[in-house]
Amino acid sequence: MSVPRYWREIKYRYRLIGEMCTDCGAAFFPRRAVCPRCGSKDLEECKLSEKGAVVSWTVVRNPPAGYEKYAPYVVALIELDDGVRILSQVVDVEPEEVEAGMRVEATFRRVREDGSSGIIEYGYKFRPVIE
Repeated sequence: MSVPRYWREIKYRYRLIGEMCTDCGAAFFPRRAVCPRCGSKDLEECKLSEKGAVVSWTVVRNPPAGYEKYAPYVVALIELDDGVRILSQVVDVEPEEVEAGMRVEATFRRVREDGSSGIIEYGYKFRPVIE
């Protein structure tokens, strides 16, 4: 990814900003140029809910290059309270404790490190709701 693009997209990476179609009201994430429901190009940014529930999940035990030290880790399909579905890592929980319907909330965490330069990238992940 180019440096200018990285900085342009930083607010979407950190703040869970999706888009809403002004014609049909559909909200979605990640951002798109056209509404996936009705095909409209009349879209506006919207802040997504930071809480939701796990719909489905998998445990990654054989990760891709660069993520070996994080294994095993959980990647889940999460339905946010506003109905938008998002794919994210679930942290602060053992893989065997994750279950369908588990309430989760967004948190800001390290996503990866660039091995050669040591640059650390941050982004959203989800954790069980702290009551």
